Amino acid sequence: MPLESESNSPAAALASAVLTPESNPVCGRPEVEDSSAEPGADELGHETFPAPVPLSPDAGETPAEPSPAEPPGPAEPALSELAPEPAPVLRPSIPTPPVQDVHDLDWDAIHVEADPAAMRARMQKIVAGMEALLDRAGGQNLAFDADRAGPDDRAIHITTAMTAEPVWFVGDLHGDILALEAALALIRREAGEGLPRIVFLGDLFDDEGFGLEVLLRIFALIVDAPEQICVLAGNHDEALSYDGARFAATVSPSDFSDALNANLADEWIARAGKLTVRFFANAPRALFFPDGLLAAHGGFPLADLHARLAETGNWNDPACLQDFVWTRAHPTARRKLPNRFSRGSQFGYQDFAAFCDLATRLGRPVTHFVRGHDHVEERWAVYPKYEPNPMLTTVALSRRLPRESYGPPARVPTVARMIERCLPQVYRLHIPADLILVTYPEAHGASGPEVLP
Repeated sequence: MPLESESNSPAAALASAVLTPESNPVCGRPEVEDSSAEPGADELGHETFPAPVPLSPDAGETPAEPSPAEPPGPAEPALSELAPEPAPVLRPSIPTPPVQDVHDLDWDAIHVEADPAAMRARMQKIVAGMEALLDRAGGQNLAFDADRAGPDDRAIHITTAMTAEPVWFVGDLHGDILALEAALALIRREAGEGLPRIVFLGDLFDDEGFGLEVLLRIFALIVDAPEQICVLAGNHDEALSYDGARFAATVSPSDFSDALNANLADEWIARAGKLTVRFFANAPRALFFPDGLLAAHGGFPLADLHARLAETGNWNDPACLQDFVWTRAHPTARRKLPNRFSRGSQFGYQDFAAFCDLATRLGRPVTHFVRGHDHVEERWAVYPKYEPNPMLTTVALSRRLPRESYGPPARVPTVARMIERCLPQVYRLHIPADLILVTYPEAHGASGPEVLP
């Protein structure tokens, strides 16, 4: 498969279409003009335009004029004569809880915990523990594994009763060990005792930073309490491979695979890389929660897959799994034409509403969505156009990534807490900027950290 590069979508320029604490600190939604004709971008950076709403099976094509020597064909049926689409499913509105700003964590202690050297010192124990867990006869027993329809089920329909224990969502990290430790500190403080269930929304490495250390930290959480941790595959995670000699990736940037190849002589680094490939091969791509919440890294099966999905009910169709991982959200477009020449198609708010209706008819009610994938400048976004099927994008990135061409070097990462029948509640982690810039000097132009020793 050819190498695919990621670039920041021009949708980032549509920041005015995003609900933020500044636009409304509670739950209000500013009115935004429908700009569905604006271009988006695929993952190669090429502009894409939303598909027109089809009025007939041949919409978008100009029919040929009948030959004068031949009688004209039968008249096109009137719009009223076409088979009606299924009526949309009526659902109650999904509230958006107020955003919580977190300033009072022990930032110095978090900075100490985010020590890459200390994490590498534990590498042998962590890697050996994860290898043993993956080899266990009874399975890994990670969070929500009990709801898998089978060992190969990667679109998990959660049917067991949810307990009062909270569920937290941590979006893209891309080697951000500091944001990860801050997220864990908040989650532990809010939980009071023990570690609640945490869903990582994918993309743990690449984009410089400390990809190996982030993996090791999450693997350590899994070894200690596998039933509390779920890791969804992101596109960077899924793109990593090993052919028996070298690592490769079908996405760019792919500096993590480059770093692994540069350290093949180190037994434990090589084993950590192989373990990562093995782990993500069977990691979930989507979670369907009982209250109608969908969780995935990127998106959902796009419109061109709906007929096949309705016929087969096969949520593990490779094309469906790919869309859960790779597709991107357009802030204001109604519909976007799926682009099967690239894995990075976009979707619009009517595309998501149509999927919610389909999933509900197939016995997996979906009303709202939490995801990562799009590196929005504020590190979270709720697009008003997606009401009444709201969608939260949340990423845990405390720094400006090398491929982000604008904005301050220090950012405010976010995590989210599940609230039943609501959009997950956003928590903004106000890590002091000096700690971010000390941890990631490359974010403001200095020489960057070593990804691997």
